[in-house]
Amino acid sequence: MKTFLVLLLVLLDVGQAHGDLHRVPLRRHQSLRKKLQAQRQLSDLWKSQKLDMIESCTMEQSTNEPLINYLDMEYFGTISIGSPPQNFTVIFDTGSSNLWVPSVYCTSPACKTHPVFHPSQSNTYSEVGSTFSIQYGTGSLTGIIGADQVSVEGLTVVGQQFGESVKEPGQTFVNAEFDGILGLGYPSLAAGGVTPVFDNMMAQNLVDLPMFSVYMSSDPEDGLGSELTFGGYDPSHFSGSLNWVPVTKQAYWQIALDGIQVGDTVMFCSEGCQAIVDTGTSLITGPSHKIKQLQEAIGAILTDGEDFADGMQFCSSGFQGLDIQPPSGPLWILGDVFIRKFYSVFDRGNNQVGLAPAVP
Repeated sequence: MKTFLVLLLVLLDVGQAHGDLHRVPLRRHQSLRKKLQAQRQLSDLWKSQKLDMIESCTMEQSTNEPLINYLDMEYFGTISIGSPPQNFTVIFDTGSSNLWVPSVYCTSPACKTHPVFHPSQSNTYSEVGSTFSIQYGTGSLTGIIGADQVSVEGLTVVGQQFGESVKEPGQTFVNAEFDGILGLGYPSLAAGGVTPVFDNMMAQNLVDLPMFSVYMSSDPEDGLGSELTFGGYDPSHFSGSLNWVPVTKQAYWQIALDGIQVGDTVMFCSEGCQAIVDTGTSLITGPSHKIKQLQEAIGAILTDGEDFADGMQFCSSGFQGLDIQPPSGPLWILGDVFIRKFYSVFDRGNNQVGLAPAVP
């Protein structure tokens, strides 16, 4: 009887882990940085767009979605808005909380190179009328807020408020592989007081469990097998058990680090520090003076705006300096470089992040 009870509890736990999983395939594209580097044009971009590439960033949490590093984005998925559906390629970003796509009324250069949303072509669209603004390094992305149904791989959120951008800053998004961004952070981060997509998924009972998980394949070509999973997590994507870490502040997915070790030496955060698990940042970032020390410790040198490991001409460092100012900072950001190594589960029900070694 005892054996049966233990087996039953194990089966229940596995059932909870799975829930009814809704898988969103993520495609991996060559980042804009790598494209420009291959074309010997990266230094030109540094000179002409230096505010985009700057290694320090003053941040105001109430108005910024500052954790998007568009130059290094590689993983994208598809959503649709409206009825009949209008498709968009987006970054699923745990470092912000708004959904926005380009509007048909947008006149910025970036909107001419990406699909735009036509509200008049959707039977389910309703005008909200309020405006929104998101600050990026080179200027503000501004627009209006509308409401419509948003579909993500069979999950359809009704009445989702989203941003229709009418002005996108400079050349920032012209060459980007993505059309817009779907934020998966906490509601407190959302510009305009909009309810985030995942919060509406939970409220509309579209997911069995109030969590989602991210697996980023290390496949260098197309990231085959990479996926965002709503409603649970998939144990086949990781080895061992998940290590659950409490969220320390419900805005970004912010957690506490016990220390950062290089080789056998704890170099940073010996007394603990704060970090964000962020799918909207490709690299691992930290305070610029500490990252400079870390780059030196691993033998990386700055070449043409890019850090390289000495003797390995095209081996790019996975670290970048980013100074996040109070009230949010100082913060380290654990981006895609980290998530490729550690399967990540974002649990809104218990406000915690689960981490385990990812299966390659």
